[in-house]
Amino acid sequence: MNKDAMSKEEEKKVTDRINELYHKKEKEGLTPEEEQERKELHKKFLANFRAAFKQDVENMVIIKRAQRRKGLRKD
Repeated sequence: MNKDAMSKEEEKKVTDRINELYHKKEKEGLTPEEEQERKELHKKFLANFRAAFKQDVENMVIIKRAQRRKGLRKD
């Protein structure tokens, strides 16, 4: 597992908190502390997304190579 990747539980908590802060921002605005928290959570979410996406791409390359070796893929 990548060092930047979060567990599913942690990812859900981060996403839920980002959504809470979004709705609060729309209704009444955020305090400077909440705005900073939102920015940090957003960075954490993006790092997790990028790490997971990179891992998915790397896995696809490995699968394609294995399929080519077995003659299952011709591209």
